[in-house]
Amino acid sequence: MSWLTIVILSQSNISIVTLSFYLLLSNLGASVAEVANDAIVAEMGKSENSQSASSGELQSFVWMASSVGGVLGNLLGGAAIDRFSPQSMFIFFGLLLVLQFLITISVPERSLNLPKSPSNVGIRKQLSELSAALQKPEIAYSIAWFAASYAIIPALTGTMFFYQTQYLKIDAAVLGISKVFGQVVTLLWGIIYNRSLKSVQPRKLIETIQATMAVFMISDVLFVKGIYRQMGVPDSIYIVVFSGVLEVLFFFKILPFSILIAQLCPRGCEGSLMAFVMSAVALAFIVSGYLGVALASYLGVTGNDFSGLPLGLLIQAVCTFLPLFSSSWIPDQKSKTRTE
Repeated sequence: MSWLTIVILSQSNISIVTLSFYLLLSNLGASVAEVANDAIVAEMGKSENSQSASSGELQSFVWMASSVGGVLGNLLGGAAIDRFSPQSMFIFFGLLLVLQFLITISVPERSLNLPKSPSNVGIRKQLSELSAALQKPEIAYSIAWFAASYAIIPALTGTMFFYQTQYLKIDAAVLGISKVFGQVVTLLWGIIYNRSLKSVQPRKLIETIQATMAVFMISDVLFVKGIYRQMGVPDSIYIVVFSGVLEVLFFFKILPFSILIAQLCPRGCEGSLMAFVMSAVALAFIVSGYLGVALASYLGVTGNDFSGLPLGLLIQAVCTFLPLFSSSWIPDQKSKTRTE
């Protein structure tokens, strides 16, 4: 509804306030759908006839399916953006959302075989069950660490994007290819995890991802300083490969963490707990974004002066390393039995 309304109003000089309102509604709908998806996956993973709670097979499959959609979506969007007007693009993707909606409502909910809750179970009881789950140390500490591991990092993504597009004058097609490459890497990550890494301790895997993120950020420092350019590596190649990987690397640890939480979660409140986790992560990203703006401002990074950006990226990398010192908050091995 939001996207198609924007199309209808686009010819009548839509104001930035009105546009922002409809984009807010669009993101709200997307957030609700994403949380519902996470809840369904968590509940089905703990169903009686599913072994995915211990193996993570269902979560890995959902991750891979989402990655395939990301690859196709970015390819489609990249090919269309230079050929069609913004209004046509909104119409096309708005119709895709309508199609998705029609497909969704055509699927009987009973076909998902989700656990049945008594009809008298209300929000108060669900909040009570969620509160009881969050009182478990292994759950509370894990979620607190996971959210903090994002919130403590000052996000300079927007600054880097402006640096690449406005200062280096990188073509939009290169950035589009970078996003496609990142989605391909995300797909490969899901496949590799499902085949080889499910038996690895969650803490060790998450620590490795966190450290790898910091290494890529240090690599960005060398990129901004022009070291790679001096070595003969074109800016476009670096952006496609390294920037594309770093953009999706932030989300890699969500897969093993969601599987861990699904194992630790008491039966009956999987959906509520996953909704809480994703809300905590969303809040962490907001805090991270504001910290990034504050850091860039403090270092004097402007549209014409990026001399402070290397130091900002270095501080960002150090902040990414910091959560590793408290990673003991995450259980060091997968739960052997389901929490009832």
